[in-house]
Amino acid sequence: MNKEARQQRNAERLQQLHPGFRLRVHTMLTALEAAGWHPRCQDAWRSPEQQLRAWRNGYSKLKFGFHNVTDTDGNPAALAVDVLDDDAPESASPVFLLQLAAAAEQAGLRTGIRWGLPRALAQAIDRAIDASDWHAAVKLGWDPGHVETRDVTVAQARAGRRPSGPDQVEQT
Repeated sequence: MNKEARQQRNAERLQQLHPGFRLRVHTMLTALEAAGWHPRCQDAWRSPEQQLRAWRNGYSKLKFGFHNVTDTDGNPAALAVDVLDDDAPESASPVFLLQLAAAAEQAGLRTGIRWGLPRALAQAIDRAIDASDWHAAVKLGWDPGHVETRDVTVAQARAGRRPSGPDQVEQT
């Protein structure tokens, strides 16, 4: 994908996100680009039908997740986005995924880089990120390109709670 198409796609996907979450994702993308990466927002909001299909096909462990969140009017307001390296969309390198996790955490977000890992392996990721050791030999969790809010749980989001800004949570 060329630069203009990637930036257009990212802009479109950002509009599918809840405003408070969108700001953090934009900050994360900017940090990755400053480090020389070309991050692409592959997926943001998903309809309930798309989510159910992802669950049935084993791509999600949830029938309702942060990708399915809407605002009070039913408009897309996702609290998750799937990010990949546009230079290697089929197989992102661990170097990119570690830097994605670091940029996400700096922006107040979390990724799936540790999901499904035993504690010792997750701690190895922590050490690599803390040391900016992007070439560390670490095992990655099952969805390392998934980026989500850490301000609310899926159950809270489903019940109407939303992040409103970098350090605030609002009730809807």
